[in-house]
Amino acid sequence: MIFFSGFSLSGEASLFDGFFGHDRDNPYVVAGFSRGAQRALEHVLATPRRVDRLVLLSPAWFLDRKPAFIRLQLRAFAKDKEAYLRNFLANAASPSGTDLTPYLVPGTAGELEALLTYPWEREKLEAVQRRGIRLEIYLGGRDRIVDAAKAHDFFKNYGESWYFKTYGHLLQGAKEHG
Repeated sequence: MIFFSGFSLSGEASLFDGFFGHDRDNPYVVAGFSRGAQRALEHVLATPRRVDRLVLLSPAWFLDRKPAFIRLQLRAFAKDKEAYLRNFLANAASPSGTDLTPYLVPGTAGELEALLTYPWEREKLEAVQRRGIRLEIYLGGRDRIVDAAKAHDFFKNYGESWYFKTYGHLLQGAKEHG
């Protein structure tokens, strides 16, 4: 499997093992988490190699956001990158509380802007369909990063879109204590 990491993350693929099943070692599977989902789609479109399955885990989908929101995010990142990333990791980990700091690789303002402005063009998703690639999208209803309900409504037209009401951006629910 080829895996693309989320914004400011690296090596977090193991957090999603339950979504890959026996395909973890399958070279014909491409997957990506959050910003990595955008990169996974672009990879699939650019590669002449065989791809059987494209897995988009909590794709960074901001088509419903106004330019003011994007400017605010970029300004906050520029003002205090460390605070921005701490808040981002906390929101991404909610409600599970998973510690993402072992995976942290601070991103750049350019990467953040690319994440926030990615167009998710219908033509690209239709091209994946035409190639006969199985497209799976997984979203969490308690996601604090993207509006998962709107993203689900968008993606369900192009593949199997799964919406887990109690999961967050990491596609995990709250951890039980005891």
